[in-house]
Amino acid sequence: MGKTDVIPAPPPAAAKVPEGTDLIEWYYERGCSDGLPLVPPTPEKIASAITALGGEGERLIARVPPRWGSLTREVLAINMVMAGCRPEYAPVVEAAMLALCEARFNLNGVQATTHMASPLLVVNGPIRRAIGMNAGCNTFGSGNRANATIGRALRLVLLNVGGGWPGLLDKSTLGHPGKYTYCIAENEEASPFAPYHVEYGYKTEDSTVFVLAAEPPHSVTNHFANDAEGILDSVCSAMSTICNNNAVSAGHCAVVLGPEHAATVAKSGWKRHDIRHYLWAHSGNRWGDLYGNGRYGKVYNRNLPVWYKREPDARTPIVPSPDNIHLFVAGGEAGRFSAFIPGWGHMSAPVLRGVGGAQPAGGPECTDGTCSV
Repeated sequence: MGKTDVIPAPPPAAAKVPEGTDLIEWYYERGCSDGLPLVPPTPEKIASAITALGGEGERLIARVPPRWGSLTREVLAINMVMAGCRPEYAPVVEAAMLALCEARFNLNGVQATTHMASPLLVVNGPIRRAIGMNAGCNTFGSGNRANATIGRALRLVLLNVGGGWPGLLDKSTLGHPGKYTYCIAENEEASPFAPYHVEYGYKTEDSTVFVLAAEPPHSVTNHFANDAEGILDSVCSAMSTICNNNAVSAGHCAVVLGPEHAATVAKSGWKRHDIRHYLWAHSGNRWGDLYGNGRYGKVYNRNLPVWYKREPDARTPIVPSPDNIHLFVAGGEAGRFSAFIPGWGHMSAPVLRGVGGAQPAGGPECTDGTCSV
């Protein structure tokens, strides 16, 4: 789309199309696509999606920035169908949109930033398997309908309802492939740890969505270590660059341990909270290295917490606290690989939300990741 184009809006569900029209091209011409062909939203498919959302198509779910368009159940259903979603994906898509539209996530900023951040969605709980999500081999890649179309439905809403069109309200300099779809599930079955949502007080039988404004995954390779420190030192190395957004803007990040790496770490007796604290304590950069070692004058950087020391040899953490590192286990069970996923910075906070209204129970057994599962 050109910079002078007006922001497109999807045609109403009842739009009349001349018989014989190529519907895929028709939707392209009206600027409703993310660049890939859309599934024509027939009344029957829309009705099925609305039913899966709970009926009441006119019911307002959220206002989506930066255009602040009204997201009703009917509009969400249309975008789900266009993305290729099955009706049973509806609870995940709706919960994810509600999470994205929470004020602390700052979707307005995420949509309009020049940075490449895109919302990453991670799903936990029984609904992963019920709808056929891929938490294993190639989890960030192609080949699974649920992962691909759930993430794509979110993007279509961000475009068609939120108005986040590249070059217009979306000012991302480069973007990244996750702006087509960026959706995975935690591999709870292959994980030696309590699932992510259980660590935060939900029951194992609850299902949740987690959203983080994030850069693409950065691969972490370690084929030699046989203990926790050896694996996690490699993750720390990936985290400790001077140019990811966490390094210069703090905020939150994610680490995805592959099952082989997770098993090695767990064999050392480590729990989730041990991992997060180790990663926080042993990653980071010299303040001087972040800013050219004085070559361009003294830098303060108001984007970082005031308690960070602004001295050349001071350690600058990647994020302000171990709690800002969000740890998941995902991927295939063969291969000693993990991933570091930088966040956007302090401008956005991640959101964990229950699917279908599930609420965390809390309790001391869930404060350190050692919950009974």
